[in-house]
Amino acid sequence: MRIERITLRRISLPLVTPFRTSLGTEHERPALLVQVTTADAEGWGECVAGADASYSSEYLEGAEDVMRRHLVPPLLAADPVTAHAVAPLLAGVRGHRMAKAALEMAVLDAELRTRGTSFAAGLGALADRVPSGVSVGIMDSVPELVDAVADYLAQGYLRIKLKIEPGWDVEPVRAVRERFGEELLLQVDANTAYTLADARRLARLDAFDLLLLEQPLDEDDLRGHAALARRIRTPICLDESVVSARSAADAIALGACQIVNIKPGRVGGYLEARRIHDVCAASGIPVWCGGMLETGLGRAGNVALAALPNFTLPGDVSASDRFYATDITEPFVLQDGHLAVPTGPGLGVEPLPGVLAGVTTSVHEVSRRDHDA
Repeated sequence: MRIERITLRRISLPLVTPFRTSLGTEHERPALLVQVTTADAEGWGECVAGADASYSSEYLEGAEDVMRRHLVPPLLAADPVTAHAVAPLLAGVRGHRMAKAALEMAVLDAELRTRGTSFAAGLGALADRVPSGVSVGIMDSVPELVDAVADYLAQGYLRIKLKIEPGWDVEPVRAVRERFGEELLLQVDANTAYTLADARRLARLDAFDLLLLEQPLDEDDLRGHAALARRIRTPICLDESVVSARSAADAIALGACQIVNIKPGRVGGYLEARRIHDVCAASGIPVWCGGMLETGLGRAGNVALAALPNFTLPGDVSASDRFYATDITEPFVLQDGHLAVPTGPGLGVEPLPGVLAGVTTSVHEVSRRDHDA
């Protein structure tokens, strides 16, 4: 394809309720959307970088800056461009996986729309729907948490993930397990809030038959995770530590995890996410799809990815109304605990013009003509 124009659009969506993790509390979701225009199609991407650098070294303003200065120019200069060529074209820029992932996503969307192929089919997915789990943030009290979990289960979610941190871990998990029983698929996510010195406390979670303990230690502490895995029974799942297929292979070889959470934005895009899926499948390591409060665009891509065969655990692919009263696309709706995999060309969804205009805070557009000039 020949890219004629790339548009970077900043938006801000209010969350239906504040979302608190060990890293902080979010009240709205600022996002950076990428629109790639070719002669035959438009493609959309979504950058999952947050407003600040608490979760990752990448943050929204930095992602936009590196796109404008360093990543958009080589894409506009290249002719032709395919989704598989994006990573090599941008390899001269170190890091910035979330920014690169958004651009690759937009190019892949445009490419698949041109072919009339869905995102799911392009990735090699097989399922036509995926089981949906929900992530429940840290709350002010255990009764409030139990009420929230009850509401999500009533809506039909098949798996509950509780955010935890030191001081908000054993008792909230105990309360949820006792209230909803052993049948509930339950897991916890620490977002790197612990150290290996907390191993004895984390071992207390073994009593609750959890699906997994997600990212308890720092993202670069693979040896620590391996040591922790030898001291607790609950399977360890890595999230922030896995940024590529190579890092996934290293973590598996070290015994640092028994499960992997794949977030396309964190690993540099959907094509690398598929490679991680394949590496894990070859090693007998199950995977699931994590979420980053995506709009309907990122949600569509994640649902398609989660339809690959080794995604054997319910992911954080919740319905749109879990986070947003009004999404920028037609909403994803929970049906019997599942979300339908879009079947239309590309992502199978696109922004609703009126809604998009109402939440847009800035627009920056660069055309091939501007670049050549």
